[in-house]
Amino acid sequence: MGIIATNNNKTTFYYNSNSNLDKQTLAYVTDSLKKLSTIDFSKTKVADTQWIEICDKLNISVADLVNKQHPDYTNNYNSDNNLNNEDWLKVIQKSPQVVAFSILVIGDKFYKIENPSEARQYLEGSSNAIDDKKHI
Repeated sequence: MGIIATNNNKTTFYYNSNSNLDKQTLAYVTDSLKKLSTIDFSKTKVADTQWIEICDKLNISVADLVNKQHPDYTNNYNSDNNLNNEDWLKVIQKSPQVVAFSILVIGDKFYKIENPSEARQYLEGSSNAIDDKKHI
């Protein structure tokens, strides 16, 4: 059992309210009929254990969470840094705006959202799957 509470009737959206793409994605997500929880990681600290669980569920490394082209990253870190998971988590905690994408959790499924239409696809995909089963 993970740290992050999941529920088939719940959608959780982790996003950065300072990102225009994330704000647009939030608009798609709020249109969902499911119960919605939002976590703005630019204002609310996400625990290291939660970031690790998110990475595990997305099957990515902690380093993959970071946009290494973001100005706040390039201004503070060299591209040849050899950072371990703890170091990457410190980068995220110090500068959450460097997180490369938002995360959508629908039930127990985790999705990396890099543009707003992806969120819509996953939300509609959940509904379509239910409708398809009705016709079987």
